[in-house]
This record gives sequence, C-alpha cells and structure tokens, in this order.
Amino acid sequence: MKKSSIQPMPPFFDRYINLIEDIDIFEAFKKYAPVQVYAQIEQLQALGDLVYAPGKWTVKDILQHVIDNERIMAYRALRFSRGDKTALAGYEEELLAANTMAANRSVADLMTEFELVRAATIPLFKNMSESMLLNVGTANETQITPLALGFVILGHPVHHMRIIRERYFPLL
Repeated sequence: MKKSSIQPMPPFFDRYINLIEDIDIFEAFKKYAPVQVYAQIEQLQALGDLVYAPGKWTVKDILQHVIDNERIMAYRALRFSRGDKTALAGYEEELLAANTMAANRSVADLMTEFELVRAATIPLFKNMSESMLLNVGTANETQITPLALGFVILGHPVHHMRIIRERYFPLL
C-alpha cells in the first residue's frame, strides 16, 4: 500500500509521513533504510559529542531517539493491526533520551542496532493484510493506522537527518 492510502492524514504525524514519497511501503522500507538515510557515517562519527546549542542532543542521542521511536511506533502498529482499540499514551522523548547509554556508545554501534530494529520492523508489516494496515487505533490522542505508523517509522529518521545536516554538519 502507498502513502496516498492514508486517509485522513493524522495531524502531528503528517510532518514525518509527508517526507516520504508516495510509493509502496515495502519499496519505501528499501529506499529509506537506515544506511541510506544516515549514509554520511564519517561525518556523523566526526561530530562526536558536539551539539549545536546548549541542551541539544548529540548525534548519538538522536540516533538512540530514532531507534526508540521506531520500536514504539512498531508496537503501536502491532496492537492496532490486531484490532486492539485501547488508546495508547504518547511518550516523553526527553525522559527517554535522558535515560539511555547513548553517550557511551559509538555511532557505528547505534547504526548496527538501528539496522537490527528495522530488520524486525519489516516482517511485522509484511505480515499485515491490507485491512490490518488500515485498522484505526488511537495513539497520543490521535487516530492513526498501522500504515500511517509505518510511514512515520520511515519519515522520522529523515526528519532528524535533515536537522543534522542543517545544524550539526556546519560544526565540522
């Protein structure tokens, strides 16, 4: 199924979904693989623990956040695809970011984890029928489908890579 099958487009989450082309979700999983989106690995490693402003996350913090977010969105997609109508809460990204081991990890290690998480996400979605992909659930007080969550999973890392290019790469 394509992005254009998401009706209506969920508010807030649309900022990530709209960063992805209107292509089949599995084609998008290939095109927007972690190694494609974060292909500038040498620059990411060179940034080390630099931040563009006080209180901002390091590149390693951002990568950990993207990984955490994918896990959370996949969990939501799993529940909604199986017909679970329980409203799911949002999450506090700052709290999660403050309680990681990202500072003690390398960019390469984080990228390996990101690839492993994505490798688990793809079969989750491959084993959803079209009707399962279109089941509606509520997350963070917003109605959303597993299909939309799949495109959030793809667009969220793109969003953060744009920020890295705009705000962090000039520090090099």
